[in-house]
Amino acid sequence: MERTSTRARDDAARDGSTPGGFRWLLVAGALLLQFSIGAVYAWSVFGGALEEAESWQLGKVRASLPFTVTIGMIFVGSYVGGRVQDARGPRVVALAGGVIYSVGILLAGLTNGAEDYWLLILGYGVISGFGLGVAYIVPIAMLQKWFPDKTGLITGLAVGGFGFGAVLTSPVAQLLIDRDPEDPTGAFVPLGLAYLLMSLVGASIFRNPPADYVVPGVEESDGAADTGDTDYTQAEALRTPQWYFLTAILTLSVSAGIALISQAKLSATDIAGVSVTGAATLVGVLAIFNGAGRIVWAGISDRIGRMRTFATILALQGICLILLPHAGSVLLFSALAAVIYLCYGGTFGTMPATAGDFFGVRNAGAIYGLMLIGWSLGGVIGPVLASALIGDEKAYTLAYTTIGVIALASVALTFVTKVPAGRDGARD
Repeated sequence: MERTSTRARDDAARDGSTPGGFRWLLVAGALLLQFSIGAVYAWSVFGGALEEAESWQLGKVRASLPFTVTIGMIFVGSYVGGRVQDARGPRVVALAGGVIYSVGILLAGLTNGAEDYWLLILGYGVISGFGLGVAYIVPIAMLQKWFPDKTGLITGLAVGGFGFGAVLTSPVAQLLIDRDPEDPTGAFVPLGLAYLLMSLVGASIFRNPPADYVVPGVEESDGAADTGDTDYTQAEALRTPQWYFLTAILTLSVSAGIALISQAKLSATDIAGVSVTGAATLVGVLAIFNGAGRIVWAGISDRIGRMRTFATILALQGICLILLPHAGSVLLFSALAAVIYLCYGGTFGTMPATAGDFFGVRNAGAIYGLMLIGWSLGGVIGPVLASALIGDEKAYTLAYTTIGVIALASVALTFVTKVPAGRDGARD
């Protein structure tokens, strides 16, 4: 056994995959890919421009529909991409996803007015959403195999790049739109080309580790090396209650966080009296917490365990949502909203490592890719519930209290969700 481990470590060293070596270069490539596809969260910049431009003059519902379609297509793409990745490897899938995503954005850039609305839905919504899902799942599954000693932190970094994508893209997109406000979709052409370049460069170095890959020093340092745990297939994972419990936790946590995200600007003005300009700035700042939460909570989960982390995330979201309608000061409102955004991002940073702990990383792409249906469900449930309860009466107390109570009740799921038998090395 010692001879085998030594040989594996030597092979890893020659491959450049020692800590600080090739595997960290893969992290950089993953961040580059995720920055490009994470730009999807900058849609609000385009939605507002489409409402104001004379050639478009879209209502709020029609202006938001391309983004809604994109989020709905993510699950389809992640399901397909996850299955293909496990069979064909990460590079070809990530490259394909990046190209499809960029092509969709470029098609959206060919639109000239409301008569081309169908092409905007097809390009930005259907095609780019599918490509986004295909690409999104790849670095998550791949990096867990390269970093068995840091699964939480490393998946947090992977999806953290996605969270920060909008922070980087929003000001650039606004600058491009301001050059020709009557043709806001023209900004998609240079952005699409930039996304294509970033995706191709980032994904070009992707590959799985060797079959006998071992991180040097892991066995001796913390026992986090291979424990002989069983790796589940997708079909086997779907036959366990744990898969459904984890998907439910993902759905409920996303619903809670995105309920505020979908109403953040209006909530800031109506509850805390923030000016329209100030509210727009606040939303941009809060996006930083979304990205940071993916890294922070994922790292915390490596220390305190995955279920304790999710219990804390859900509890904090619930408490902050209940308090939010009563936050009359800008400072208190901002602090509560920042915690909610931080927890929302933390859900995406922690769940990939949790799925890997529960079911193994061999088929992580297919298993977690299917689990992302919780993202799509939460992305619909949260905003619809929030807008319906708030209504024309601006009933923020009713809306956020209801959603906050649901989040608090969801904490119970974390106590009944146990690691499957044969996965003793998991951090539950």
